[in-house]
This record gives sequence, C-alpha cells and structure tokens, in this order.
Amino acid sequence: MKERRRAKRMPVTLSLDILNLYKQDNVQVSNINAPIEVVNISKMGIGFKSESILPLGYYFNANLNLNNDDTLHCVVKIIRSQPIEGSNLRMYGCEFVGMATILSYIFDEYDKRISAEEEKI
Repeated sequence: MKERRRAKRMPVTLSLDILNLYKQDNVQVSNINAPIEVVNISKMGIGFKSESILPLGYYFNANLNLNNDDTLHCVVKIIRSQPIEGSNLRMYGCEFVGMATILSYIFDEYDKRISAEEEKI
C-alpha cells in the first residue's frame, strides 16, 4: 500500500497530561487529567494512546521536548480516534494547528538523531 501521509511518522516515547480541552467556539472541558502516551510524531501531528475517551474536534495545548534543547509549545487538534483491540486503550490521531513552518527543523534534527541511533544497532 502506498504511503499517503504528508509527513514521515517517527517513533517517539513521550508522556503528556491533558488537563483541559477546548473548541473554537469557547466550549471548554476542564479537569480531564487524561494521561497519554505519545507513540509517534511528524511535522503534521502526533499519535497517542490513552484510556480516556476524548472528543474529536477539540484542541489542547502541548509542550513536546524532542531533544534536550528545544521544547515545542503547540496547539493540537484531535482528529481521529479508534479502540485498540484487546485493551481498554484508544489510539488518537492529532494535527498541529497554527505551528510556524520554521519549526520544522526540530523534526528534521529529531529524524537525523533517531536514524543515527538505528544505524548503531
């Protein structure tokens, strides 16, 4: 099957806590305290697993640290959700919203670093 994604997905191990979700029309869901495990990342967004059931079309603020120097402060929109078979987890797909393209160097450097680590193995 031909890959149709706009950007390469890279494996990552990060954990985040979603405290609040919001929509553009000022609808807000507070005190969620949803722990999530980010499993992949690309220039376009993130994929994560969580036990929480989160609504599609909502946004949250995230601080992602892909290396020891740069923390990416971004807004993420939940666009896809599906249950993970054989578990109580759900897999979510999210896209970065309003992120400056100049920050793509962070993903390029992360890709180079994980590729170099894979070559060592």
